[in-house]
Amino acid sequence: MIIEPRMRGFICTTSHPEGCAQNVKNQIEYIKSKGAVNGAKKVLVIGASTGFGLASRITSAFGCDAATIGVFFEKAPSEGKTASPGWYNSAAFETEAHTAGLYAKSINGDAFSNEIKKQTIDLIKADLGQVDLIIYSLASPVRMHPTTGVLHRSVLKPIGSTFTNKTVDFHSGKVSEISIEPCSGDDIENTVAVMGGEDWSMWIDALKAENLLAPGATTVAYSYIGPSLTEAVYRKGTIGRAKDHLEATAFAITDRLASINGKAYVSVNKALVTQASSAIPVIPLYISLLYKIMKEEGIHEGCIEQIQRLYQERLYTGNEVPVDDSGRIRIDDLEMRSDVQEKVAKLWIQAVTENLAEIGDLEGYRKDFYNLFGFDVAGVDYKAETNEVVNIESIA
Repeated sequence: MIIEPRMRGFICTTSHPEGCAQNVKNQIEYIKSKGAVNGAKKVLVIGASTGFGLASRITSAFGCDAATIGVFFEKAPSEGKTASPGWYNSAAFETEAHTAGLYAKSINGDAFSNEIKKQTIDLIKADLGQVDLIIYSLASPVRMHPTTGVLHRSVLKPIGSTFTNKTVDFHSGKVSEISIEPCSGDDIENTVAVMGGEDWSMWIDALKAENLLAPGATTVAYSYIGPSLTEAVYRKGTIGRAKDHLEATAFAITDRLASINGKAYVSVNKALVTQASSAIPVIPLYISLLYKIMKEEGIHEGCIEQIQRLYQERLYTGNEVPVDDSGRIRIDDLEMRSDVQEKVAKLWIQAVTENLAEIGDLEGYRKDFYNLFGFDVAGVDYKAETNEVVNIESIA
């Protein structure tokens, strides 16, 4: 079939297998170009199919020569219907990894569930024995609690008062004002239940209980802080409470890993175009301005550049991992440079529909968005017929 992007609101409901595969190949080539990293050799990536999780799996495999197990929850294709992009990404990754002689297997299912944890544990026991790096990169809006059976839904809302600021419809380029009402009821608790550190902690405890963590094992979860422009709706909002919980969990996990000299870290990453960020008011406008400045300065990074730098310049230098005063790894350092943020703040005041194409990088934002789904990728013939039914070689 000929596959074209179909939009529903801020989500693309189709994805292109060849475009996704080319994206994966491009990331692999980038990692190869940066040289080997003396890092982990047996890696579990929880949330491995898109964004930072996919970049972590690629960097582990093709940077560290590691065996990888990827856990994700993606929609498989059927005749006449495309898979979710993460499915095609994972299929392409496994093909490339196996061609390179690397161990790679995948598990598709709800990572919050006890069943998927057990399935993963059984696979590690059978094939790897132990793992020395666990990446936690889940980005689900809902979580069925495995113990209580309660379905928790996260919300992105300010706390205490209504938030009003600019935003942009990145499809039309229209800049407008938006207001978001404050959270109420159990919004904070539910958001923390979904996006906080409880599930990460459950994964590490389950692996440790089965002696599947190698001596000195490291685990890393991903977070975001961002600028003052977005803090009312993000870092000081409901999601910020969840991120606070995630960061506190890192210290608790480190304490429990003391017996194997293990460590848990939260890595604070750069603002990037993701399926989630595209639906968050204010964020698309901020990113379009940020991209413009960082590209002009020659310091722009995507997911793969961020994670490669995390591995090579933070986790595996041979020295102590550098952290900030709150114990966090910061690879958002280029985004948060004072000169970059000062320029963003000035452009923010100026930004209107009529000038955004000039002062911002809305076209770059759009391209990155479509790339997420395998569209607008250089070297792919989108007018050609393609087979939408693609299998993942070693899916469990």
